[in-house]
Amino acid sequence: MSDAIIVENLRKTYSNGVEAVKGISFSVHYGEIFGFLGPNGAGKSTTIKTVIGLLKPTSGKIILDGHDVQKDPYKARLAKGYASQETAVDDRLTAYENIYLQGKFFHMKEEEIRKNAEELLKMFGLWERKNDLVETFSGGMMKRLDIAAALIHKPKILFLDEPTLGLDIQTRAAIWEYIRKFKESGMTIFLTTHYLEEADALCDRVAIIDKGQIMALDKPGALKSEIGGDLITITFANTGENTEKFLEAVKKIEGIKSVSKMKNGIYSIVAEKNGDKMIPELFSLAPEFNVQINSVRLKRPTLDDVYMKYTGRTIREAESSRDENMKNRMITRRAKR
Repeated sequence: MSDAIIVENLRKTYSNGVEAVKGISFSVHYGEIFGFLGPNGAGKSTTIKTVIGLLKPTSGKIILDGHDVQKDPYKARLAKGYASQETAVDDRLTAYENIYLQGKFFHMKEEEIRKNAEELLKMFGLWERKNDLVETFSGGMMKRLDIAAALIHKPKILFLDEPTLGLDIQTRAAIWEYIRKFKESGMTIFLTTHYLEEADALCDRVAIIDKGQIMALDKPGALKSEIGGDLITITFANTGENTEKFLEAVKKIEGIKSVSKMKNGIYSIVAEKNGDKMIPELFSLAPEFNVQINSVRLKRPTLDDVYMKYTGRTIREAESSRDENMKNRMITRRAKR
């Protein structure tokens, strides 16, 4: 079997009638980092919690490492590790006690727990603090300990729900490096995130989810290439007949897909790729038409551009809309009291 995770027509409707996941299907290959990208409220956390068995699906089929989550939950549980958005460590215990407790939950032998715990605490830079109460730890240290605890039984599949949410840039970069090392060891990683740069930097494939539906699924590079290539925006000191002739000549340059006029005297040039190499050509061509270029900017497609293509809004706009809706619902509930 080449797929570590198989999800078929998964639906999850809560008791209040909210359909959080609407019949999604996808698979995750062994050894890849698979990302679920979308704003808060898109259905990411519901999906991951249903896939690992914390929530019961309304309908659909879920297979982890060849085991049906509903028919064979114990074997499916052994195959996976899970770190949630909110750290699940007990701050009244020490770092070692937290990991030891997780090992006991998996019925591991004492010697195996000690060996794995030492290895993990050293890996995450927490060995020197192993006997300190977690309440003395920073948020980043707690997150590292939480992920370490999820790995105590050496699962084949690691689920990370917003692994760097709320962390500073330095800690986030450290978590990224850990994730890359897990992949190098052959582990399969499923992560949810609303950080575009995180999905782009880490994931082999990305599923864009919005309102409980998968809108697109492919490699980040392939998704971005659908947007149409590198975007060059250009302005001129003066516009007129010479400018129009210059732009007609630009259209004939190999690798240029389109040239169009935007607002406020700005023109857009779309290159299939290597837009940075096209810019010198534009400056070399301009004197032939007595054209003076004022400014040039290069913008490569991002996953936010992809998200906008499939949903009609950016992730930030989607989150702002959700926050506003939640605020309005709270006001309405208060008014009814």
